[in-house]
Amino acid sequence: MTTESPRWFKSSYSENGGQCIEVAANLVDSLDIVPVRDSKEPTGPVLNVAAGSFASFVAGVRTDAFGTV
Repeated sequence: MTTESPRWFKSSYSENGGQCIEVAANLVDSLDIVPVRDSKEPTGPVLNVAAGSFASFVAGVRTDAFGTV
């Protein structure tokens, strides 16, 4: 078991009026998860996403597989 803390970061494209998420990719190797949180609520809830699922989501965003929201 790891005691490593998440190291949060936002995308360099996050200057869109505060509608951002932060991710902590440093836990992929040790826990196989990518924690995600709302950047406006750093003490709020965290969603732990399986690393493979997060990678699939990012790939879908990059290829515009989800269309316009």
